[in-house]
Amino acid sequence: MENIQTTAEALTRLEEPFASKDVKWLVAATSRDGRKGRVTPYADPRAYTDRLNQIFTASGWTRNYTIHTVSPITRLKNDKPIQTGKVLVTCIVSIPGVGTHSGCGEEWADDPNAMTSAEAQAFKRACSNFGLGRYFYRFGEMWVDINEYKHPRELPTLPSWALPENEQRSAGNGAATSGKSSGNRVAAMQQGPLDASVTEKIETCRRNLGQLLYSNILSSIARARSARDIPNQKLQIASEIPEGLFFGILDRHKVQSLDQVPSFAVLKQLVEAVNQVRPSETEQSVA
Repeated sequence: MENIQTTAEALTRLEEPFASKDVKWLVAATSRDGRKGRVTPYADPRAYTDRLNQIFTASGWTRNYTIHTVSPITRLKNDKPIQTGKVLVTCIVSIPGVGTHSGCGEEWADDPNAMTSAEAQAFKRACSNFGLGRYFYRFGEMWVDINEYKHPRELPTLPSWALPENEQRSAGNGAATSGKSSGNRVAAMQQGPLDASVTEKIETCRRNLGQLLYSNILSSIARARSARDIPNQKLQIASEIPEGLFFGILDRHKVQSLDQVPSFAVLKQLVEAVNQVRPSETEQSVA
């Protein structure tokens, strides 16, 4: 048994990130063309249990589950309506001398692992109230290339703040490998939540510019095919060329509007001018 002198020390140890070998990646969504996936890091419930046992021993904490079901519910599955239900689980984790917290989880009843998934979700959410695994909520969106089976071709590199102290020291350069080799790791494009209003404004440019010019600009600046596929917030801002800057380009080429472009040569000049707009210029313009 390891002696915990204070509650503060126990909570500090709970908040420490898991070892990188215990972190797994889930493809939570895919791009429209199926080439990229949004990955989310997580740890197996066993890693949570091991941490609690390490700090408090197996007899130093408890968890209790309450299970409810809701049915019937009609939902679409594989584009067909089915009758199903929901499995709802509440987990209460108690640590004497520290506190008690609860968390909820749910899953569709027609899922073969419905109970396991709902229980795991509820348990981890309860633990996050103590700080255990809570750092996973700090991750922004990360997009990586995926294969035809929707598996990541290469996994993201964990940032230094998402590593336990001993791995931070060994990492040195602020990034760490996850597992035995770093050969299959790449830096992922990260972001906070995208601004939906900016996404809509960028998407409206498709009608004003035309598909060809719109795609060319978006591909050059953000390496995306549509505004909703822009991988991070910085590129989202850069992709939104302000009206003043855009109409300034038109004025320099003596074009009153896009429906009055006199020739393909002038259109080519416009495309080149827009592509030469640096992200820093757009950021300063919208600041």
